[in-house]
Amino acid sequence: MKYKSLALLEQLSAQTREHMAFVESLKTLSLDNLNKRPHNGSWNTLECIAHLNLYGNFYLPEISRRMAASQSKTASYFSSGLLGNYFAKSILPKDRPNKMKTFQEMDPIYKQLDKNVLAVFLEQQENFLQLLEQAKSKDLGKIRTNISINKWIKIRLGDTFRFLVNHNIRHIVQIKNILSSCSVIDQTSPVLPTVDHS
Repeated sequence: MKYKSLALLEQLSAQTREHMAFVESLKTLSLDNLNKRPHNGSWNTLECIAHLNLYGNFYLPEISRRMAASQSKTASYFSSGLLGNYFAKSILPKDRPNKMKTFQEMDPIYKQLDKNVLAVFLEQQENFLQLLEQAKSKDLGKIRTNISINKWIKIRLGDTFRFLVNHNIRHIVQIKNILSSCSVIDQTSPVLPTVDHS
């Protein structure tokens, strides 16, 4: 998969702003509603966001470190890697639920969480937007980052960005389903995430 680098970064930035607007809207919900879960063993809204924050804790410093260490210059096009493209596409929500096993260290279920989880997410996404902006002067294909599940595997920076945004999409869709099934919001309520199926 080949992308115009600038167009890809702009698309990811726009999607990130959508996600931030959605999470900002969650602040209007009561703590009780944010802690509702469809059934025992499933995540609630705050746990979904906390899960995203755990990924942010790993990837944001990793991306920042790799970009700072790179002398690469901007390239007009980014070609997705085989493994990176697989990760980025497989994490997107499907028409039929595609359950994925969550590693224990990334699973926040039954933690005592409050609305600060939302503030942490928004702060992380502001940081992410800055990294996307900085990446405009870098080669998205030459810089590689570690992935959270295996320290020996590296993927291209462009794919890391795509994975993180698609991972947000996945869990924002999950949150909307949770809130809808718990009769907190209507499924068509504001800021539907934009899904990139390319």
